[in-house]
Amino acid sequence: MSEIKNKVKSGFFSKLHDKYRLVLMNDDTFEEKISFSLTRFNVFVFFGTLVIFLVVATIYIIAFTPLKEYIPGYADFNTRKVLRDLNIKADSLEAELRSKDLYIVNFRNIIEGRELVEEITDSLGNKEFFEISELTRSREDSILRAQVESEAQFTQMIQEEYSSTEITGASQFFFFPPVQGIITNYYNSAQKHFGIDIVADEGSPIKATLDGTVIFSTWSLTTGYTIGIQHANNLLSVYKHNDVILKSEGSYVKAGEVIAIIGNTGTLSSGTHLHFELWFNGNPVNPLDHIVF
Repeated sequence: MSEIKNKVKSGFFSKLHDKYRLVLMNDDTFEEKISFSLTRFNVFVFFGTLVIFLVVATIYIIAFTPLKEYIPGYADFNTRKVLRDLNIKADSLEAELRSKDLYIVNFRNIIEGRELVEEITDSLGNKEFFEISELTRSREDSILRAQVESEAQFTQMIQEEYSSTEITGASQFFFFPPVQGIITNYYNSAQKHFGIDIVADEGSPIKATLDGTVIFSTWSLTTGYTIGIQHANNLLSVYKHNDVILKSEGSYVKAGEVIAIIGNTGTLSSGTHLHFELWFNGNPVNPLDHIVF
């Protein structure tokens, strides 16, 4: 029995190396055109290599070419990466916006003499609101409204008189011009332009107008690199659109000391210049009324 198996095995392996001739002939003239000398082993090796090459080529095309996007159910890792990056950027922008909102609120609190806040809370969340038409006005309510309106008119008159005295009170200080240049945009409270724009050469130093302490030294999307100095007697000076800030928060500066370099930063800037604001007791004043540029 074992001899028969050996004969079968030896016969099979010996036939792998048997030579065969593949001839291509002209059917009409029986002229031999092409002939190949082949063995079964060579044929197996050729077709095996061809199959492996086709499999490897298919895997490469699917894995490393855009063709994989047309295969149903195949995940696109680049799309996932882009979505993840966009999600991270959106979170960063949201955090940056909240930080800028907090900066604006604290800046307003500084000007109005209020306490600083550490974070902005959604005070309107989870509250119920009613239409005004649903509320009924009582007699007591009408009397209270009349009293509040009369007090508001009286308060407005006092504020107008007080603001006029504030402006004259600011004249007692000797202000140092922050930069020498050409004024291109003037103070206009009606247009909410609470300062002046001064154009100077690129790289010009920005100087402190009075002795004081730097209360904020930061960057914002609209005003770029901005620095604010708190002076004596509730005076505040603000310098916007700088290219470089040379003083940090808490630094004490002297009048005429260089605090920044003129620049063109922020979306509200249209060229190299300094936007300079002067605030007295929480109210903006025209710098040209007190400083000679």
